[in-house]
Amino acid sequence: MVMSTTDDLAGLLLRRRQSVDVAEGTGRTVAADRLPAEIPLRESKALALAPLLDDAGTRPLVARYADTATDVLRLLAVRSGGDPDLLEPPRLRGLTRPVRRELLVLLDRLDFARLAEDMARHPRAWKRVGEILHPFEGAHRHARVALAFAVLRGTRLDDTRLGGILLAEAGRHACVRLVGDRLRVVTWQSRVEDALGRWDTTAAARLLGERPGELLRRLDLLLARSGSATLPEPVAEALARALPHTASGPLLGAYGQLMIRTAPGRRRVFFPRGRVTKAYAVDDHRPPLPSRVAGRAGELIAAEAVRRLTERDGERYDVAVLDASLADLPVPFAERASAASLVAVPRGSSLPMPADGETVRLFLHWLQPRSTRVDLDLSVALYDDLWRFIGLCDYTHLEYAGGAARHSGDLTSAPAPHGATEYLDLDLPRLAATGVRFVVPAVLSYNDVAFDELPDAFAGFMAVRGDKRARYDPRTIRQRFDLAGDARLRVPMVVDLRTRRAWWADVTLATSEGNHDVWRYRRQLGHIGHDLLDAFQPGGRATLWDLACWTAAARTDGDVFVRGRGHVLWGYRRADDEPRADFALRVRDAWEPDALRAEPELTGRRALLALLHGELPEAATAASGTVYRLYPGPVDAAPLERVTAGDLAAWLEPASSRTAAG
Repeated sequence: MVMSTTDDLAGLLLRRRQSVDVAEGTGRTVAADRLPAEIPLRESKALALAPLLDDAGTRPLVARYADTATDVLRLLAVRSGGDPDLLEPPRLRGLTRPVRRELLVLLDRLDFARLAEDMARHPRAWKRVGEILHPFEGAHRHARVALAFAVLRGTRLDDTRLGGILLAEAGRHACVRLVGDRLRVVTWQSRVEDALGRWDTTAAARLLGERPGELLRRLDLLLARSGSATLPEPVAEALARALPHTASGPLLGAYGQLMIRTAPGRRRVFFPRGRVTKAYAVDDHRPPLPSRVAGRAGELIAAEAVRRLTERDGERYDVAVLDASLADLPVPFAERASAASLVAVPRGSSLPMPADGETVRLFLHWLQPRSTRVDLDLSVALYDDLWRFIGLCDYTHLEYAGGAARHSGDLTSAPAPHGATEYLDLDLPRLAATGVRFVVPAVLSYNDVAFDELPDAFAGFMAVRGDKRARYDPRTIRQRFDLAGDARLRVPMVVDLRTRRAWWADVTLATSEGNHDVWRYRRQLGHIGHDLLDAFQPGGRATLWDLACWTAAARTDGDVFVRGRGHVLWGYRRADDEPRADFALRVRDAWEPDALRAEPELTGRRALLALLHGELPEAATAASGTVYRLYPGPVDAAPLERVTAGDLAAWLEPASSRTAAG
């Protein structure tokens, strides 16, 4: 699970064997045995280590935990008041000589090829580090670091003492080449690209196998370049070695990709790393993978997931109850920039819209800063079956089709203490009757003030039945999300009136200067809506249903019941000689059940529940267990540990997260 910086640190603190009393800037000595054996989250590591760097008593601990050059860069950013995400090159504070010496020793111990590659990933930031680290001053003592900075800077070699030191050190590393009077590094990445460019999948598989995470990230291309109708033996061997050491993110990402790569014609949507979620799409010209190739690779990944869950420490279960509708919820991804929301819906989830007789009411509330007028607008853009723009409802058009969509009216400021609130009601059946197929709601900052400049701003939607002028009732809210980040246009979801489902998008669109309204961005909204809906269709990514089935098969020793396949529960029980991965497949793919039940028997038993809605009366009788639910309900009062979607994914981390760093 990708959490915010604050949540990262909170998660780290919860993992510690003992509480760690570290106060930034106090120079308080911290005993080594009071820190955890490892700090798996890199950004959390920087937050924990940065306060230790300037204290002579705690400084040696930094070298114990910082095992990459990027770890050092992150902690220098945090020490200087910046963020550990490195999304912006940090302004760095100066270093004392003892701190410089310690960091040079640390960096000099790293593998040179990895050191040079890590520095090349953030060249601007590392050039700033060089200005405060002075790596050439002690080049004779830290020749490896000096060589890495010489490569980064493109330093010209001459007949000075420094030139001799650099040449001598370069001779110790086979990856360094002298090109003219400058040194260049033949990186591991360039060797992989060269092998793939020559379609030498045997060499590429061997190289990628050295870094398990990279093998999974490049697996699609590797399989495509093999041209084989079955899983190539070199790739299968590389996967067998790499899978036990691969982090959960690449593992789940590769699994989801393989599920759709047997069919052509999709658009590819990318979500670049950032503090707000943006998306862009390109046509997918890749030829499909043979089904036997993609299927076999997917089976290996699924088997590895079940193996890990089987062997992990923790409670085992006597019975499990799973909702088949979890197949509509993808495993969370790109969550760093997700809006804080009432219900933690993973991006790309498909959710049912309110039933007939209920109006969908979109709402927007904001409070402007004391000295700045802020005009936010709540709007919808409307499209037909072919994504052709056919209308809108916003402050310029308060009604569409005689009230099928109706806006409450334009408010152009939101002074304290009450702020301002706009509503927009959607009568989905009436909209569909007018030829509308897709609805794209949007929140825009008309006068170009970024959302993160507002002290309070949120939006959402609710279901309204009967008198549409009825008083506001918080119980009718289906979703509420914060408006934040350096953005002026946010698209929370895309609604398909034919299926009566909403696809949770939570993305921002790039805007140009000037006033912003939905008419101005109608084409961009149509394009992103079409691309997101295509990308979010079932089968494109690993889902919470996959995780639930794997977990139940791996950790349940009794019955596994599935809700949502008719009016009864489908029951499954693993045969004594049945591999757990095969059992997971039976449950996931709706094979014929072993039994049908009206309700599960949970009394006095250890239960695993993975539910869409937290409504299962029998849960109160369970002795113990674990529950995931998207929407709250009575299960929240049951004697069960409640976990998040991110927790379910985190259970797939390999036994040692340090081995998964590749």
